[in-house]
Amino acid sequence: MMTPAPIITTKRLTLRGPVASDLAPQTDFIVNSARMEFLGGNGSAQDAWFAFLTGIGHWHMHGYGFFMIVDTATNTPVGRMGILNHVGWPEPELAYHMFDNGEGHGYAFEAGLAVRQWAGETLGLGPLVSIISPTNTRSIALAKRLGAVSERETTHDNEPAIIFRHLAHDSADARAQVTP
Repeated sequence: MMTPAPIITTKRLTLRGPVASDLAPQTDFIVNSARMEFLGGNGSAQDAWFAFLTGIGHWHMHGYGFFMIVDTATNTPVGRMGILNHVGWPEPELAYHMFDNGEGHGYAFEAGLAVRQWAGETLGLGPLVSIISPTNTRSIALAKRLGAVSERETTHDNEPAIIFRHLAHDSADARAQVTP
C-alpha cells in the first residue's frame, strides 16, 4: 500500500491515494502544464518525482494528503485534491491541482465537496482554508463556488496570496450544496 488514503466515490469520480501509474500524469502536469505558473512554475521530471514521493509521505505523516481525482468511467487521472499542511503553513489547506484533461468538466467542484465533507466528518477539521495566488482566477472561482470567502491577503512561500476560508462541512450552506 502506497498510502493509507481511503477511497471516496462521487457521482463521476473516484478519489484515492496515489498509485505508481499516477506518476506519469503528475509528471506531465508539473513539466508541461501552463497551470504550474501559479505553483512556482514548471518543474523537471525529477521535481515531479520528489513531489510524488512527498505526497505519499504526507499521507503517512498526517493521515491526510492529496487524493488522485480519477474519472471513474475512463479510469483516467484528472487532477489532485486534498488536505495539505506542510511545515510553516498556518493551518491545513484544501488544495487542488487539475490536470489539463480535467478542466471544464466540474470535476474540481465535485471533488471539493467530497473532500470538504470527508475532512470534517472523518478528520474533525473545521472550516479549511485555500491559499491562492491573486492572479489564479480559476482557483479563486472554484473556491468561491465552494462557498469560500476571502479572509485576508498575505505572503505565502514568498509570493502574494489570498487566504480563502471554506464553509464548515456541516453548515447549512455546505449541506445545501450536496443536497440534490
